Amino acid sequence: MGSEPDPVTGGRPRAVIVTASVGAGHDGAAHELARRLERDGFGVEVHDYLEILPRRLGRILRSTYTRQLNSVPRTWGWVLGALDLIPPLAWIVAAIAGLAGRRRLDEVLRNAGPDVVVSTYPLASHVLGELRRRRQLAVPVVTFLTDLSVHRLWVCSGADAHLALHPVAALQARTHGARAVVVTAPAVGRRFTALAAPDRAARREALREAFGLPEDAPVALVVAGSLGVGEVEEAVRDILATGRAVPLVVCGHNTALAARLDRVDGVVALGWVHDMAGLVHASDVVVQNAGGLSSLEAISAGIPVLTYRSIPGHGEANAAALEAAGLAPWIRSERDLDAALDTALRYRSPGLPDAPQPESVIAGLAAVAGGSRR
Repeated sequence: MGSEPDPVTGGRPRAVIVTASVGAGHDGAAHELARRLERDGFGVEVHDYLEILPRRLGRILRSTYTRQLNSVPRTWGWVLGALDLIPPLAWIVAAIAGLAGRRRLDEVLRNAGPDVVVSTYPLASHVLGELRRRRQLAVPVVTFLTDLSVHRLWVCSGADAHLALHPVAALQARTHGARAVVVTAPAVGRRFTALAAPDRAARREALREAFGLPEDAPVALVVAGSLGVGEVEEAVRDILATGRAVPLVVCGHNTALAARLDRVDGVVALGWVHDMAGLVHASDVVVQNAGGLSSLEAISAGIPVLTYRSIPGHGEANAAALEAAGLAPWIRSERDLDAALDTALRYRSPGLPDAPQPESVIAGLAAVAGGSRR
């Protein structure tokens, strides 16, 4: 939906979106929301919370997270589990994030003069919520929940709205105390829209030729986030062993993983891919381990999704939420993989339920804020 120019600012309405460059899920949602809001007449600024933090703290957090997932992933699950089970611990983490970034984020917002602020990263949400509670921020704060599972750390009392991607996620958010929870469609690119049956075969054939994929054999697209973490090699070998599909693996920034898998017969290994929509539409099933943006993109495209060898922490939480929503079965053992692939290759994805688009909810809140200043 479009928005009328704000007579107070003398121009179009403005939005600030705060993301974080850890993985691609937070950034992917942020930039897609920015594209849609700009299409609808907003001026939009996107800021990386990790770059706002002082004294290289953000870079340290980013590199620590990457090393932890690559080297000792189980400890990441322990950290998230502790934060979820012990509410005071989550509050302490949120308070530390606020102390570190509040002043500089406040400066960013004062300079931008937004009508609405959107966060796609939980620590940024807490800082924004604190600014809202202190009345240092006079416009609505919207938290966009990027995954189907909602950790306690995502929920902050100062936010005016939490946008959830499914009723399962909305229930989790409310359980953690979120207010004004609204179920919306995911923020995925329009190129991931499911293809109509008459166009699907021709588009798939053209894409397979472009990517050098076999014309007739089923293809299992294996994704592991932008960092290429988890038991990816094991998953690929397990898929090969079933004989059901050719594994097509996106390794992201993990160049070492791409080099190793490139030497395995029967595997197509890619590094960073710019045309993920094309790869998804060229595939017959997506096998993933984190339950993030790639899962939502595949489901939106009508491609069946399986969760397999899930990474600890948010990966396992997302696997449970996707399964509870009926969107992607969680394959917990190697012996169940063959039957799961067979079923997935015979059916299309059920798709997400109909819901409002997130940009329309955000624009509505911005309009209310603009009206209150007139």
